Amino acid sequence: MRYEILHEFPNPSVEAAWRDLLNRMEMPSHYDAPEYFLEPHWAGKKPFSVLAISGEQAFAVLTGIHDRRQVVCGLPSRPQISVDPKADATAALETLLQGLLKEAAKSELLTVYSWPALELSSFAARGFRRRQLQGNVVLDLTQGATSLFQQFSKDRRRNIRFAEKHGVTVRLATTREDFLRAYEVYLAWYDTQGEKVKGERRSFENFETAQLLTANRRLFLAELEGKVVAINMFRFYPDGLFESAANYSLDEFLHLKPNDLLQWKGIEWACGQGLRRHSLGGAHPFLKRFGGTTVPIIRYRLDRTLLHKHDLRETVADLARKEFRRIPPSMQERVRRALGKQGQSPGSGKQESPESEAGGAEAGSTKVRNVKTRS
Repeated sequence: MRYEILHEFPNPSVEAAWRDLLNRMEMPSHYDAPEYFLEPHWAGKKPFSVLAISGEQAFAVLTGIHDRRQVVCGLPSRPQISVDPKADATAALETLLQGLLKEAAKSELLTVYSWPALELSSFAARGFRRRQLQGNVVLDLTQGATSLFQQFSKDRRRNIRFAEKHGVTVRLATTREDFLRAYEVYLAWYDTQGEKVKGERRSFENFETAQLLTANRRLFLAELEGKVVAINMFRFYPDGLFESAANYSLDEFLHLKPNDLLQWKGIEWACGQGLRRHSLGGAHPFLKRFGGTTVPIIRYRLDRTLLHKHDLRETVADLARKEFRRIPPSMQERVRRALGKQGQSPGSGKQESPESEAGGAEAGSTKVRNVKTRS
């Protein structure tokens, strides 16, 4: 088995082998597919993929980007690695690892995310530190929309009916005019949240290009009397994984619960398309009320810096959180206020990934001003 590293959309023979691999996967995802290279979000990030190949057949794939002196393959809410379930997993993962190390060259920090069903033992053996993260709420779409709706929490079902009763409707964006109106909602969000997210505001051209990847992406619009008040982007791979990508809402319409309705209509659509699972991209309370199962995500990270400064910083943060939880709740609240981080504890600051889709407003948020980055 050998590795092949790509930095652009593959030629026809490699593309065929890559797609044949995805067809053998139980849950193929968009960012594991050749379309990864068509995404407009990676400008300046040098996207790459590593394929494990034997003969003319591909057996595993890993995708990622470069960010200054780091190499990142996925996000805490989005693994970007797949292995043929019938392949020699040990050989396939070792091949991917060799390709990744070649691609990473002298990068100081290498990070790979995986689902718990795919343990990266070869990576751990090479010094990658394993850390279990909270993960995502995942719905089994094969149960059908009606069954899934009954599993939503009572308040979630009530909010969806409330939105519909008060005139909120949801439809797919299909025209350039739709994209322009959706972009206006994005701009309104960015005007209030831009300073809190890392990454420059996306241009309309970037925004539109992403939506035109119609084989693997859908944009839903929530409207009230013809005005777009919220939008939700989803990405998917046919017959595979359906994923919440990003969500933006107008603050003044949040009381009508457009985000609840957007997520539900996305689920309905995905069930009708025969998609198998829906990853909601996080596990905070808003998402948990859609039912499903919270599936952890595993991070594997190799710190090559002198004295392992990234690992050391994380260890200190872990200790700070542990000690913080020991003090009385009233004192915790005082510390949060003093730090200016309402609802956060010391050491809880997150490093945002440069590839956080859509500038950081990920789907599943309950309102514009508390949109939570998760990609």
